[in-house]
Amino acid sequence: MKNFTCVQDIGNLKSALNEAFEIKKDRFKYVELGRNKTLMMIFFNSSLRTRLSTQKAALNLGMNVIVLDINQGAWKLETERGVIMDGDKPEHLLEAIPVMGCYCDIIGVRSFARFESKEDDYNEVILEQFIKHSGRPVFSMEAATRHPLQSFADLITIEEYKKTTRPKVVMTWAPHPRPLPQAVPNSFAEWMNATDYDFVITHPEGYELDPKFVGNAHVEYDQMKAFEGADFVYAKNWAAYTGDNYGQILSKDRAWTVGERQMAVTNNAYFMHCLPVRRNMIVTDDVIESPQSIVIPEAANREISATVVLKRLLEGI
Repeated sequence: MKNFTCVQDIGNLKSALNEAFEIKKDRFKYVELGRNKTLMMIFFNSSLRTRLSTQKAALNLGMNVIVLDINQGAWKLETERGVIMDGDKPEHLLEAIPVMGCYCDIIGVRSFARFESKEDDYNEVILEQFIKHSGRPVFSMEAATRHPLQSFADLITIEEYKKTTRPKVVMTWAPHPRPLPQAVPNSFAEWMNATDYDFVITHPEGYELDPKFVGNAHVEYDQMKAFEGADFVYAKNWAAYTGDNYGQILSKDRAWTVGERQMAVTNNAYFMHCLPVRRNMIVTDDVIESPQSIVIPEAANREISATVVLKRLLEGI
């Protein structure tokens, strides 16, 4: 594996899952693989689970780790070509990236959608520059359009908890006070479409995702109907994608908050969320604290997904 940005990069899902469960039994089995190798983690945006789980995964593999917060203690970086740099950004990304590559063997990048330009966001301008100019294998720690480490962990979690071969998995939009990127729902949909699960997406009208991520999923605008018989409920907010509404909040309808009313029509479904979660906006206290909530095991599996990805990138060096 040369880079990791989407489900296609992981290859055969069954093989990847087998490797994940092997590593979960012995997290330090490949500790010699990363000896004298260095991971650089670059954060343009805040993080908790991604930072901790990816660093732990690198340590599991014997790697050294460098963490760089672009907005704290680093030069402000210009990202556009052709700009006269007479403002507050003294360094250009095109010089910074190859310099970073000099100090490490693998680079992880976290850079969210900016909602300034749909074209730039969906062309993954920041991530692609790292892939092009760093000279190192690059993996996404959440980009503008996808969060593959999270989605891989979600898949591992569903495989652990599923009670039928083909569970019904429902991804539901839920309200939020701020406009959030489509990266997590895009990525979750992409990974679910790579399985043989019964996959349903539900959201209010106007919140349609990019069709290339929706894929073969059934889109249902009636949330209660979508939840009927569900085995897993994955809640997430996202801002509008389509047309001139890109990046906008169209609704804060609290009727979409996942509560006992919705969960009552499921097949005693497990509740999932990538975290952090706005309680009583995305989900009620009762649901997230219930025995069917698996948000903590889901977060724990972030270490496993990151370990598999880093192992495969190390093997490709």
